[in-house]
Amino acid sequence: MTNYPKVAVVILNWNGRFFLEKFLPSVFNSTYQNVEFVIGDNGSTDDSISYVEENYPKFTILKNDQNLGFAGGYNEILKRVEADYFVLLNSDVEVSQNWIEPVIAQMERDTQLAAVQPKIQSYHQKGYFEHAGAAGGYIDYFGFPFCRGRLFESVEKDEGQYDDEKEVFWATGAALFIRSSAWREAEGFDADFFAHMEEIDLCWRLKKLGYKIGYCPNSLVYHVGGGTLNTSNPHKTYLNFRNNLQMMQKNLPITQGIWKIGIRFWLDLAALLKFLVDRKPKDAWAVSRAHQYFFKNFFKTARKRKKYSSPENKVGQYKNSIVWDFYLNNIHKFSQLKDNNFHH
Repeated sequence: MTNYPKVAVVILNWNGRFFLEKFLPSVFNSTYQNVEFVIGDNGSTDDSISYVEENYPKFTILKNDQNLGFAGGYNEILKRVEADYFVLLNSDVEVSQNWIEPVIAQMERDTQLAAVQPKIQSYHQKGYFEHAGAAGGYIDYFGFPFCRGRLFESVEKDEGQYDDEKEVFWATGAALFIRSSAWREAEGFDADFFAHMEEIDLCWRLKKLGYKIGYCPNSLVYHVGGGTLNTSNPHKTYLNFRNNLQMMQKNLPITQGIWKIGIRFWLDLAALLKFLVDRKPKDAWAVSRAHQYFFKNFFKTARKRKKYSSPENKVGQYKNSIVWDFYLNNIHKFSQLKDNNFHH
């Protein structure tokens, strides 16, 4: 690239001094020619911001008055950032050398790419994909998200099997490259999601606008995962089940939404019963609370549905049930899924 579009790397922080101290050095050493580093603070009460001010005076610090969650926090911070591309980067991510350049080059080659994610490996188990994103996100017939390199809790070793640039269905919010123009056109995240699946909802809306979502294997980052909420956490269970239902209600055609969400209720009931069998009553209650929220806010969510003039880009949608394939057909690797069962 001879002209370097401006890139703003924006890290949302909430009481995250530990991660900032650990991972800002790798971010600060990024070699991209036209970059601004932004810390968006979500009402922290620790000394994380004073740490950044003392050690990274070149970083721009923007503050929210309170913790607005991942979704609302980024919405407010990005209103105050000017760049051609935003990079939404989790505070618990270590970046590799030259991690920005290949993604921007890929997006500059294809103006229909609204958002792209790098390859996400586990920080604690390098060489293995990380749960939140892996090698690009997909969604099944009943709204269950999964990734190349990760089906449910089954995570693959990275052996170069997904080293191709790929159009996918969603890109992870752990390291999300997005055109600022597309972010604004889609009106950012749905703040009601607070956290979890807001990036899938955003990518779905971008695809309904006719855009593409991509994966760049030539950029590598390492994600700790569960940095702010432990991976086994009833509140996380609640947010995932709640937000998944909201996302389906907002984005599926009405007739599909009615019966698919109906089936999801039965699948969620099975999950609730499994939590009880596994002696996780708080997680079971979290599923119940998610359903209560869904019905209580049904009309509010319905008002968020929009009409789109562009034909929806369905690339990355899986035509079958990933739950069925994983648990009954014993398919635990993405590469075992048949290619003709995906929309292309």
